Amino acid sequence: MPIFRLADALVFPDPRLAEDDGLLAIGGDLSVARLELAYRSGIFPWYSEGRPIQWWCPSPRFALLPDECHVGRSLAKAVRRAPYRISLDTAFAEVMDRCAKAPRPGQHGTWITKDMRRAYLELHQRGLAHSVEAWQGDRLVGGLYGVAIGRAYFGESMFAAAPDASKIAFVELVSRLGRWGFALIDCQVHTEHLERFGARMFALEDFLVRVREATERAPAVAAWRDDDDGPVGDFV
Repeated sequence: MPIFRLADALVFPDPRLAEDDGLLAIGGDLSVARLELAYRSGIFPWYSEGRPIQWWCPSPRFALLPDECHVGRSLAKAVRRAPYRISLDTAFAEVMDRCAKAPRPGQHGTWITKDMRRAYLELHQRGLAHSVEAWQGDRLVGGLYGVAIGRAYFGESMFAAAPDASKIAFVELVSRLGRWGFALIDCQVHTEHLERFGARMFALEDFLVRVREATERAPAVAAWRDDDDGPVGDFV
């Protein structure tokens, strides 16, 4: 398959035409409109500083259905102990920065480039990108961020600087998304970490149908907030 080069037109090629490794296109920009179209189409940007923007759609696709989330016994105990204060959308920029600096095995540098940071901060300001934070006192010790469109959440990155901090933040995220009627959490590529939570591979056609249906539904909540009255980790 060819790798498509994007021009100024706000359009993507059919994601089914991606290379075997998932690479679909290069070029374009990181405008809010293009990013929203990308996520609605099952496509996401992933590239390194100094390189052209690359757009990906791996097949099959790794994703989690909120009602299929599994929390192991030891982690469930940690969730109930509540060692961290969990917040929503209170430190989005800092979460992104900490994710960018987090060391990852087999990875040099980060895909969270300066342009990506600016773009996702704008998505956050528009109410399309959200973070979950874990705190020890006033110290941020874990968190994650991603994009929410309709009733689909597209995970981007997470970090932890204390035991189970990002895991507990993730449990809180999935718990809330389940209560809010979200249908899908896109995990993009396989990791053993998320597989333990119940994420699994979906045939691309199935994934694209689920994304289209979920993103076309009205948002589950008008704004993410900390006054949700449901129990933390209510499925553990």
